[in-house]
Order: sequence, then structure tokens, then C-alpha cells
Amino acid sequence: MAKRRLSEQQVQRIRASRDAKVQRATQAAGACEDAPSGDEKMGLVVGHYGSFVEIEPLPITQPRCIYPCHFRASLGSQLTAGDRVVYRSGTSGPGVVEAIMDRHSLLARPDTRGMLRPVAANVDFIVLVIAASPTPSTALIDRYLVAAELQGIEVRLLLNKIDLATPNERAALQEMLAVYPTIGYTILECSAHTGEGMAALQQALEASISIFVGQSGVGKSSLVNALLPDANARVGEISSASQLGRHTTTNSRLFHFRAGGSIIDSPGIREFGLWHLQADQIVEGFREFLPFLGQCRFSDCQHRKEPGCALREAIAEGKINPARLESYFRLREKTQAP
Repeated sequence: MAKRRLSEQQVQRIRASRDAKVQRATQAAGACEDAPSGDEKMGLVVGHYGSFVEIEPLPITQPRCIYPCHFRASLGSQLTAGDRVVYRSGTSGPGVVEAIMDRHSLLARPDTRGMLRPVAANVDFIVLVIAASPTPSTALIDRYLVAAELQGIEVRLLLNKIDLATPNERAALQEMLAVYPTIGYTILECSAHTGEGMAALQQALEASISIFVGQSGVGKSSLVNALLPDANARVGEISSASQLGRHTTTNSRLFHFRAGGSIIDSPGIREFGLWHLQADQIVEGFREFLPFLGQCRFSDCQHRKEPGCALREAIAEGKINPARLESYFRLREKTQAP
């Protein structure tokens, strides 16, 4: 059944109702133990499990207070870790989420039907983790970068397990990654095993909400455990506080660093498919291409051998690395875009 389209008047009424709830909740914001049950309060979604979400009151307090909440059908499919919401805690059971606040970013990925599904909200940047094994490739890296660029989220590349890479492997990785700092991407190196580079990584994550993505086996879980050594204990603590019990899930969960900042752990995130995109969308995911798009002589330029191609001219002038254009062609072919 097709989703019913709301009229502009209905949209305005929904927004007005949401804004009124946000204003009331903001005025009532405070420590969770001071707010009466049933009052509208501001909260942060830290986990999503089936028909429940776990809400942490804002501002965050110590000890942490976590409330289980139902959510209205109109909100449920869109709620995810990192969302800021208006909720009412229950007097003798679960509370209810009343409204979702505006997001400054939403990380989503397509499901098997090509529909975008939320993974994390209000993420400041993504940490793309790579390692010598499994062997990375620029095509794999660029697929992540395109997905993030098109969703307006900054990416930082993290070379992990540097203690396991031979000198030749490390040199090859650094050579492969050399193009990315030239187009504005930050690269960090670390080892969760030896601790090398972990202090710099921790500092880069502080005061922000971030999420790790990358292939299986690159050490994402080890990084989370090294940065949050009591993460499993916190899962138990949160589950106990929310009275929902322990969960086995691939949904995202948000944790706080003691020194500030948060990380969303999403074990189900290994890659982002691009099959839902068209060629003109994929090309916009290459950030250094943007100044030249729309400047080609022909509006339907495929950027291969057409005369007057602005991207080809930029390559000839040293403004674009030719390997990046070849990477674009590979991604376009894999998505079967025209």
C-alpha cells in the first residue's frame, strides 16, 4: 500500500505540535530523578530493540538513568541511536516517545529492497577503519566515502592493527591512502593491541558523536573495547536500569566516553551498498569533482572521451587524481548505472 502523502497544512500542524512538545520538554529539562513521571522531557535514544527504545534523559547525569519507552507508529521506523526526542516516562511501566527533534545528520544505508534505513542520528563524523588484513582497496574505501558524502557526514580514515603490518605492507597502505589527505580527509593510525596511536584517536573522538564502519576483521570491536573497557558492563547496567533485560541485537547502541563525547557501536554495519544510486548521484560523492560538475561542454557527458569534459581537463591540470576518476567508473559499473 502506498504511503499517504500529507498536505502542507497537516505537515505544519505536526511541526507545530512537535515544536510545542520540545519547548515544554526543554523548559522542564533537569536531572531524571527530579522530573515527575508523565511529564514531557528531553531524552537521547541510546538503543532500539523491536517495539522498545531506551531513553537517557537530557542533560546527562551520573548515575545514568535509562527509561524504556514505546514509540508511536508514526515515529518507530525512523528512531535510531543518537536521536534526541521528547518522551514521557511511565508511572509503572514503559514510557512513550512523543516527538523526534530535528537532526543535523542521519546515517542510513539501503536494505535489500533499496529502501534507506536509519543507522545512527546526529553523527558528527564516521570513522572508516581499515587494516592490512583483510586487504583494503581504494574501490572499497571510495564506496564508503561516497555514501557518507551524499549523506553530508564527515569521514576520518583509521589505519588499525599497525603492529601487525610488515614494513612493506605499511608502506603500501600509506601509498594507497596518500591521495585522501590531498582532498581533505584526515588519516589516523593506531593499534588497539599495543596502544600506539590510541591517545590521539581518543582525543579525536572527544566532544563528538562518532561511529565506526569497515569490513569484518579490521578490529572495530577491539577498538570499542579499548576505548570503552567497561562497555559490556555498561550494557548490563543499562539493561538493568531499563528493566528490558540483556539483548542480542545488531541494532546500534550509543556509549559515552568518560572524558566526553560518544560513540555509536553498530555491529551490523560492514558496508554501504550504492545500488540505489544513479550515476549523477555517485559522481557527487567525490568531493573534489564538485567544482567541475556542470562545467562540461555536453550536459550528458560521461567523462570518458567526450570533448570539453571539465573533469578530464581538471586531471590534465593536476587538480584531480586520475585514479579517483577510475574509481568512480568502477563504482558506477558495479551499480549498473547508465
